[in-house]
Order: sequence, then C-alpha cells, then structure tokens
Amino acid sequence: MASSTMRFGEGVTREVGQDLANMKAQKVLVMTDPNIAKLPVMKTVVESLKANGVPFVIYDRTRVEPSDQSFQDAIDFAKQHKPDVFLAVGGGSVMDTCKAANLYMHYPEADLLEFVNSPIGKGSVIHKTLSPLIAVPTTAGTGSETTGTAIFDYKPLNVKTGIANRKLRPTLGIVDPLNTQTMPRQVKIASGLDVLCHALESYTAIPYNERTPRPTNPAERPAYQGSNPISDIWSLEALRLTVKYLARSANDPLDKEANAEMCLAASAAGTGFGSAGVHLCHGMSYPISGLNKSYKHPEYNVDHKIVPHGISVAVTAPAVFRYTGEACPDRHFKAAEIFGADVSSKVRKAESAGPLLAEQLTKFLENLGVPNGLEALGYTKDDIPALVKGTLPQHRVTKLAPLETGSEALEKIFADAMKNY
Repeated sequence: MASSTMRFGEGVTREVGQDLANMKAQKVLVMTDPNIAKLPVMKTVVESLKANGVPFVIYDRTRVEPSDQSFQDAIDFAKQHKPDVFLAVGGGSVMDTCKAANLYMHYPEADLLEFVNSPIGKGSVIHKTLSPLIAVPTTAGTGSETTGTAIFDYKPLNVKTGIANRKLRPTLGIVDPLNTQTMPRQVKIASGLDVLCHALESYTAIPYNERTPRPTNPAERPAYQGSNPISDIWSLEALRLTVKYLARSANDPLDKEANAEMCLAASAAGTGFGSAGVHLCHGMSYPISGLNKSYKHPEYNVDHKIVPHGISVAVTAPAVFRYTGEACPDRHFKAAEIFGADVSSKVRKAESAGPLLAEQLTKFLENLGVPNGLEALGYTKDDIPALVKGTLPQHRVTKLAPLETGSEALEKIFADAMKNY
C-alpha cells in the first residue's frame, strides 16, 4: 500500500512557497491551464513563491483532457527549463500532464509510448527516481494528487490510455477546499462523478489475492492490484461522502461543508483506487471520449469538443454494475445501501444485487441532470463495434473487473448504456 503525503484545510495553498523553500528548490516549474491561470488560486501560489524567494517558471498551456500532443508540448517545456521541482496547480488534466513532464524530463531520449501501458505502449518499468512534485488540486474529482497515474488521449488510435507507476505519485498533495469554489456547476458534477466511479469500481474490483500470475519481480507489480482490505475502507468512505454531498456542492458553490467533504472524497477515492484500481466504467470511458464526434459539454471553457472524463465514466455505470452484480453481490448490496436502498433479507437475492445498484445509480444520475446515456453524447448502436474495439486494449483496468469481460459482454453493456432513464 503506497500513498502520497497529504495536507488538507482551507487556506493551506499559501504554505506552498514555504514547502518549496524548505525543499531548497532552485527552479520550480509551475504547471496550470489557461483558465486556472486567471483564478485566485494562481495568485495565491505566485504570491507565496515570491514571498519565500522561490525561483519559478510558469507553463499555462495544459489542455483540459490532455492528448499525446499536449503531453509532448509540456514535456518539451520541462526539458528546456530543467526544473528541480514541479508544482501542479489545477485539475486532473494539469496534475497528469505534470507527472508526464516530470517522467520524460528524466528520460529525455524515450519515446512517448515507452512507459504507456501495454498493449498500446511498451509499459516499460520506471527505474529512475523522479523530481519532487507538489500537487494543488482545483477540482474535487480525479484524486490525481494521490495516485501514480497520468491519463491522456492517444490521437492515432482515438482512445484514452495512460501511464501507471507508483513513482509518478506526487510528493505532497495540498488539498484546499477554497480552490474548488470557482468550479462551474457542470465541472463540479463531472468531477464528482469521477469520484463516484472511482469508489464503486475499486470496491468491486477483483480481490488482490486472486490476480494472477504473480510478477516475477516486485518492481513489476502493478500499481493497480485489485480490491484489498485497506482500499475498501477508503473507497466506501468516498462513496458515502459523494452520495451525501455531491448534489449539495453542485447546487450551492458557497456550501463550505459540501465543498470540503467532496475534496476529502476525491482524495479518499484516489487513495482507494490508487491501490486497488478501477475497471469497466473507466475502461469503456476511454473510447467514449476518444471517439467523440461533436459533443461539447456545457460550462467547459475550452476550444475543442469534449466529453468530460467524469461524464464518460458515469454514463455506463448503471449498465456496468447491472452486469457485475453476480460476481460479488454482497459488495453491490453494500453500495446500494449507501445510496439508500432497502437491502433487507427479504430482497437480498444474489441475482438482484446488480439491478438494485443500477437502479440507485440511475436515480442519482437523473437527479444531477447527467446526459441520458450514450445516445445523449451522440452515439448510436452502430458505434458499438468501434467502442468495443477501443475498450479491448485497456488491459490495465479491464482485467480488474470481477468478471472476465470479452467482446460479447462489452457489446451488451454498451447497448444497455445507450439510454439510462
């Protein structure tokens, strides 16, 4: 079990300059995106760095939902400036891009696919120690401040993929609820749905002691190892918090309690899935985002079409858990109970676990106004073969599903996810 050091509380962002001074940082690369660059959090960060005499350079070109090209641009910038410490200020896109820049700065001759998960990339082991990285999340969603994962769109194949290795984990995550107050409602919802699926998928992933074969060397042990007794604690707590506070946080940007609890939920889920992993919702989400024809989600201030990551994972969630219920019914019943379902002995039949959780998820998504399945994102049943084809290479996550899931099963799940309510 591995995790990043975390600091939580309102106003802790202003301490980052002292942290970097304590680390004796000589040159800090501050990475953000064009929207965050204009917000109070960046003013706080810059003032803290200047007040503590920390030399820095800013990269503010991070792409929301990064691509191989945007990763490469950030990597080139890092190679040019050669910082000794990285500081990511933003959502998951910023933190993931910063991790990639840190990694490839230390492997300047490596091709981008060198460390990308197999079979899309080579999946090479990271042997070098990377530079320290401090992450200051501005969304309550990805939990990237706790994980060794960096996700991006690989344009040549029109799918999302990523790099997963414990050495990518931030040295310190600074979680300040004040930084999430400026999130638009739709960004809050999408971010929170990522937390929801992180929690549900890691809790229902294949148990760690059923994964085979055992790696021949501990260095080759995957970052995602299956559900385990420690990750279960974090995943269930993240689920409870999200069910209780996501709608409140989305509906009232000044609800300090809800904002703070969603920040905790995101980091808790990150700690859980950073150890256990995720499975089908995420594996299927990658082609949903990558094959997007024209959909652009409201309130996302970007110049490109976009299915936000949290939306792409959530639209298949009812269909996924309707399918996986038979593999571990007790866990599906437990999750459904957290949503408020009656799981008394009178209805506790194994075959009803998946449908019961799917019903609760559907109500939750409808209440938040989430797009009604894949059709609402512009997909039809004619797109299912391409969506299946894009999911099959996502071995990093699909192999963590509690049931073996081949092409035929994926076709049925995608068909079931065309419309949710």
